Amino acid sequence: MNAVEDPHLLVVDDDERLRTLLQRYLSSNGFRVSVAATAADARALMKSMTFDLLILDVMMPGESGFELTKSVRANSSVPILMLTAKGEAEDRIRGLEQGADDYLPKPFEPRELLLRVGALLRRAAPPAQKAIVEVRMGECVYDSERGQLRRKGKPVHLTSSESALLQLFTANAGRSFSRTDLCARLGVTLERSIDVQVTRLRRKIEEDPKLPLYLQTVRGVGYVLVPDRIL
Repeated sequence: MNAVEDPHLLVVDDDERLRTLLQRYLSSNGFRVSVAATAADARALMKSMTFDLLILDVMMPGESGFELTKSVRANSSVPILMLTAKGEAEDRIRGLEQGADDYLPKPFEPRELLLRVGALLRRAAPPAQKAIVEVRMGECVYDSERGQLRRKGKPVHLTSSESALLQLFTANAGRSFSRTDLCARLGVTLERSIDVQVTRLRRKIEEDPKLPLYLQTVRGVGYVLVPDRIL
């Protein structure tokens, strides 16, 4: 699995048939998709997960898509695509006023939904950053572009698994990863194997592997890489 995950979408619609169809269609086109039947369900999911885009139906029992959009927009800039039943100008304008980024009237062509989702994600994408070339960890320097580790100027052999793990950590320096997340990202089955790879990496990059300064354990979470410098 790639270190960069597919965009995660949240579809909120009280129509179970449409939710299922959208989840299957969007999943088959390269997206991770979660679904919710109500605004309350959507809020619960958003507390525990981060989404790259929301697809909200306007007419739902209880809190409407308009109200949910206004609430989300108060503290988040996540792209929001609204599904309107009638496609009337009043609904479209109200949705945009509440903070929606785009709208799509029902019924719609699935291909058009894909195009609109793709356009919103591109607009929301952060500007490209200069690739990190070197990560310094004490006496060690990791060249992420070449996948090479050197210690005191001398090359250090990395297995393919160690290289993949170090590449992921250096690309996300300062970010904590759980064992479960690392298994999923690296295509590993057993969490214990992650611990083994971390132990081996520490022997290669740490001055004292038993007291790691760089590849640290985050109690109750997993692991994080804290380098000296990134160039």
